[in-house]
Amino acid sequence: MIILGIILLVVGFVTGVSILWTIGIVLVAVGAILWVLGAMGHAVAGRRHYW
Repeated sequence: MIILGIILLVVGFVTGVSILWTIGIVLVAVGAILWVLGAMGHAVAGRRHYW
């Protein structure tokens, strides 16, 4: 999810499409939050680990 967000950020920046930039920021933020929660040992969406 984080990698997809970064790809969308880059594509949105290069092409100037603001919706891709916005979606990329959201995906990076959500992916980082899920990654941190999974690393702390909390079950995320019924899964013990989130990669």
